[in-house]
Amino acid sequence: MITQLRGKLVEIYPTNAVIDCNGVGYWVNISLNTYSTLEHEEAVTIFTHFVVREDAQILYGFATKLEREIFQKLISVNGVGPASGMMIISTLSSKEIASAIASDDAKVLQSVKGIGAKTAQRIIIDLKDKLDQSLILDVNNTVSSKNKSKNEALSALEVLGIPKKTADKIMDKIVQDNPDADVEFLVKETLKKI
Repeated sequence: MITQLRGKLVEIYPTNAVIDCNGVGYWVNISLNTYSTLEHEEAVTIFTHFVVREDAQILYGFATKLEREIFQKLISVNGVGPASGMMIISTLSSKEIASAIASDDAKVLQSVKGIGAKTAQRIIIDLKDKLDQSLILDVNNTVSSKNKSKNEALSALEVLGIPKKTADKIMDKIVQDNPDADVEFLVKETLKKI
């Protein structure tokens, strides 16, 4: 199995690249995240996943081992093939995928073209215990600190007489655009938008 390629980047497009390894050019399907990482490079190392089917042999390439690992986990889920896996990896970052799985957020996964509610739920159920625990811990710490600020801001707005449901909807958008926002910023921005 081909697990890694190191060579000269001959061609690169948003969905594929050609890598010259000692005179042999390998056509590799890549994600948009990998494309943006490798776009201006000349000599590259790419981590690969090789798929052999009855009608084709396909090489998928990733800029990081983590991205490859998440892709491999995604395609292990029933109903998620390599094309869907590449679409998910291209649309969301590795941390966003891990965060969605760790926090049971099917809506994030459903934001990917071609991923419906059932598939998103299946991904979460199947992969919640299979993802790298250090990544999950990192994501959980980030999510819990975001949730703490958001919860404190919601409490402050409730004291001011703002209905929690209304504030929560507005604040979700603010937190999405400003993931590291503190309580004061969240309260001020939410009040501006009410």
